[in-house]
Amino acid sequence: MASDKYRWGFFRAGGVDQVVLADGDDLAHLGELDQKLWLALSCPTRGLEFDGRTLDLIDTDHDGHIRPGEVLGVVRWAREAFRTLNVLFSREGKVPLADLNGETVLGKELLGESKHILQSLGRPDVDTISLDDIADTAKILAATRFNGDGILPVESAGDEVTAQALRDMIATLGSKPDRSGQAGVDQVTVDKFFDEAAALVAWLDQGTDAIRVVGAATEAADAAIAAVRSKVDDYFARCRLASFDGRAAAALNALEADFVALASKTLTTDAEEIAKLPLAPVAANRPLPLAEGLNPAWAARIATLGEAVVGPILGGGKAVLSEGDWNAVKDRMAPFVTWLGAKPATAVSALPRARVREMLAGTLRQDITALVAQDAAGGDQNQQVEQVEKMIRVHRDLVRLLHNFVNFSEFYRTRRAIFQAGTLFIDGRSCDLCLPVDDAGKHASLAGLARAYLLYCDCTRKSGEKRSIVAAVTGGHTDNLMIGRNGVFVDRKGNDWDATVTRIVENPIGIRQAFWSPYKSFVRMIEEQVAKRASAADAEARQKVKATAEKTALADKTGVEGADKKPEPKKIDVGTVAAIGVAVGGIATFLSSILAMFFGLGIWMPLGFLGLLMAISGPSMLIAWLKLRQRNVGPILDANGWSVNAMAKINVPFGAALTQVAVLPKGARRQLRDPFAEKRRPWKLYLILLIVLALAALWALGRFDAHLPQPMRSRFLWGHQTPSARANPVAESQASPPLAIP
Repeated sequence: MASDKYRWGFFRAGGVDQVVLADGDDLAHLGELDQKLWLALSCPTRGLEFDGRTLDLIDTDHDGHIRPGEVLGVVRWAREAFRTLNVLFSREGKVPLADLNGETVLGKELLGESKHILQSLGRPDVDTISLDDIADTAKILAATRFNGDGILPVESAGDEVTAQALRDMIATLGSKPDRSGQAGVDQVTVDKFFDEAAALVAWLDQGTDAIRVVGAATEAADAAIAAVRSKVDDYFARCRLASFDGRAAAALNALEADFVALASKTLTTDAEEIAKLPLAPVAANRPLPLAEGLNPAWAARIATLGEAVVGPILGGGKAVLSEGDWNAVKDRMAPFVTWLGAKPATAVSALPRARVREMLAGTLRQDITALVAQDAAGGDQNQQVEQVEKMIRVHRDLVRLLHNFVNFSEFYRTRRAIFQAGTLFIDGRSCDLCLPVDDAGKHASLAGLARAYLLYCDCTRKSGEKRSIVAAVTGGHTDNLMIGRNGVFVDRKGNDWDATVTRIVENPIGIRQAFWSPYKSFVRMIEEQVAKRASAADAEARQKVKATAEKTALADKTGVEGADKKPEPKKIDVGTVAAIGVAVGGIATFLSSILAMFFGLGIWMPLGFLGLLMAISGPSMLIAWLKLRQRNVGPILDANGWSVNAMAKINVPFGAALTQVAVLPKGARRQLRDPFAEKRRPWKLYLILLIVLALAALWALGRFDAHLPQPMRSRFLWGHQTPSARANPVAESQASPPLAIP
């Protein structure tokens, strides 16, 4: 609740009493102001014409919204950082060091760190600091070996042995960027490297001489076996099948058709078609030749098998390999194959094995771990730089934020609030109340409650950029505003965008527009009906022309007699004539009654005319007046993620300031002669005809009977049919009888 100890000031804008924030004392007591008097309780950190980095520093819970608690928190922070809060009203991006509060812990830290930054930049004698001074944070942090981020770059190793170890880690497991921008490793990377190195060495230690059947060449022997294992197994399986049934031998060998298919091709010994053929001719219990009679595509690999495996394991001099010998070779190599399959899948294995053992042998792991811990705990340089950045941004931006959050003074006084994205130029007017939009449909469902006329536009630039906006139209008329209409949107940075209207939320713009709205609607309805009738008549005429043309084209086929006959003329329908007469009489009687009532008002005729206008335009004007009183910016902002705490109205005068309609500048010279102007209409003739019709109506009503001779009086000529006679039957009974006209 508001404190009675501080005297607040308020100003009236938008139909709401808004608190005045004019000096440092107002900011210092902001926590005492009842939050129900704040105009906003929440605003997003994005989509505003405001420095997003400043909002991120104020948004302590990092939820993307600024709330009163965070606003009050940054105000308290500013009270400790600066000597007085009055310095915030300068709104400068350059902070004099003399403005910092040297009596508080925070102020002393900011002062010391600011001097340290200026010194690291080679400017120790400068007495102000700006955002430009801390823009190159990497340069500032590079001057510190341990910057508190827990990432150890090669440059911070301290000796070449450690530096080389860090290079090996980065080469195998990758790096992470240090705050200074250099590549380094953190503790997770260090632990992963040495754990994988230990697992690799443990696996290497299991590869004893007992499983290395051919010594150092065992790996080469295993590779030779792996290259032909499946093909040799296939060969011995075929031979065993031929031994089972001799009839299978012919089918298990290559067929003549296979060779015929190869005959027309240009072949090489390693061709895929040849490699698919059997390893050697298949026969019952036939051993595998190691030199002669082999499939050419496999001959080199079988020769390698004989040299690297068969000779060292079974002894030299073997020209063939039986199935038993093959199984014996695989059994002898099985322990090595099993051990080789257990090799840890790690990037560390890319290093030479001797290098891996060397890195594990000493205290390198402990030394690097200590350096990483020292970097993490050795300083908070980055946090200190961030605090200085916050200090500069608060000095520049806090008051402006408060003037768009606690009150809307920037909106009502300058019409350049942080939520306004730019200006839309369309249909001879400029609309300043434009906001960014992500989902037009979702936004319109809530923003429509603002009772404002809203245009949703898709905007594009030649570079391919796209954005959507909503613009409130608060002046002019809406006759030429329609979906698909194009305009130009100019954002707050001065960039031009092509804007196309995609959605309209219709609401009254002004009382004047509401006055003419019924007549414009009536005219549009007449135009639509005339257009429909004209279209129907045109279609009917075309159909008649088509029928006549068809009849004329077929005249030669209908015979001479039929061609000579003329259609009988249509007879006039007496009933139709009577109906037309009754209709005309009814219309004349109705018009006569209206004229009698209107001209019967006498000197009150202007008031009657005014009453007629109000009867037509009054309802729409009343509805417009009610809606214009409810027009406010709150729902439009709420649809953008704000929480507006009051009904911030957009009345007619303020709406006229938000939308400017095109007017000629003062002192402009105009040439009124238009070479393409439409021809002048004979208004004098129209006026004379109107006067004649009015006099005729007055004569028909008997207004001139007292001044005319009896033969020229309307009652004498019309008798009981005159409107004046029906209005006064007693006087009519005393009047002279009508003139008998033969």
